[in-house]
Amino acid sequence: MTLVTDAVRWWNIAPYLALSVAVVATWWRYRYDKFGWTTRSSQLYESKLLQVASPMFHFGSFVVIFGHIMGLFIPESWTEAMGMSDHFYHLQAMIFGIPAGIATLVGITLLIYRRRLHAAVFRATTVNDKVMYLVLVCALVAGMGCTLMGTTPYGEAHDYRQTVSVWFRSIWALDPRGDLMVQAPMYYQVHVMIALTLFALWPFTRLVHAFSAPVGYLFRPYIVYRSRAAAKQNQPMGSRPERRGW
Repeated sequence: MTLVTDAVRWWNIAPYLALSVAVVATWWRYRYDKFGWTTRSSQLYESKLLQVASPMFHFGSFVVIFGHIMGLFIPESWTEAMGMSDHFYHLQAMIFGIPAGIATLVGITLLIYRRRLHAAVFRATTVNDKVMYLVLVCALVAGMGCTLMGTTPYGEAHDYRQTVSVWFRSIWALDPRGDLMVQAPMYYQVHVMIALTLFALWPFTRLVHAFSAPVGYLFRPYIVYRSRAAAKQNQPMGSRPERRGW
């Protein structure tokens, strides 16, 4: 009974510890280390492998994050109200989640291989980066394990939306339900624990650049240049019809 009580207390406290470290460290780094708030891009040293690995990792991550948002933030009663059966929910989780997880895992593996293969890139890798890569890979592997062991086309071995998801939402309601996490299988507990560790490490690594992603870049208008043909013919700028931007 004591072990169970201690486990419940831990799952009540752990998310707030990780969140506190992440918030305070992010504020501190933005306040005192603005020049270090960067991805420390190594594209200058090697770009061919990066052009393959980086899109795989980033686009795969976006799908994985979206899947987590859907699974953790949206209650099961909402999907049922929209007419989404458990079978369809589990099926789409496998159809989208497994390929996205594989793409993300392959992408991060290629990024690590690239850093180890090229001496210049490896020298630019800090200790924090190495720890981050290790924890990130562990989180991805544990997440894939949860998807494969906890979800089948016919249902779930464990309905995490009744335990893990409710616990996650209870954190933001300031009424943590650690007892629900204790009821979840060990592989879910391991995945969540690694994820909390990753969030706590986030501000100390290059992952901090995600907080300042250039979202506006996707919606900016085209940059209009004068064509070389017009320059050679000495045509004035207003002699050709303007092209509309986005």
